Amino acid sequence: MIIIPGIIIDGIINQAKDELPNETCGLLGGIDNLVLKQFPMTNIDHSPEHFSFDPAEQFQALRSARTEGLELIANYHSHPATPSRPSVEDIRLAYDPNILYLIVSLASEIPVLKAFRIVDGVSTEEPIEIDS
Repeated sequence: MIIIPGIIIDGIINQAKDELPNETCGLLGGIDNLVLKQFPMTNIDHSPEHFSFDPAEQFQALRSARTEGLELIANYHSHPATPSRPSVEDIRLAYDPNILYLIVSLASEIPVLKAFRIVDGVSTEEPIEIDS
């Protein structure tokens, strides 16, 4: 399970909406399973079907997290027109079995955010608890 403050969930959804029609992406920092900070990233692919982090921003997020005593515990991206489940490409590119992969879908009127653990090509949905 991952615990995410509502304000960070709102931040992820707003970033996804602002960057339409392209996918958005970012990292989440925290302690254990509690998210404490969102690190929005630039999708350098500028694509509605895939994303790549800006390497300089990714390095800066890692540096900031370490300075603040946080770990990078999840990454997130959006699916502008498809459900919030990992695509074949998402699973293929999931290189770290120790973090969660969050996907927010904007395919319906109400955004849907889900979390997944991806290990050895197998995706398993994990619960999200919203912390107020």
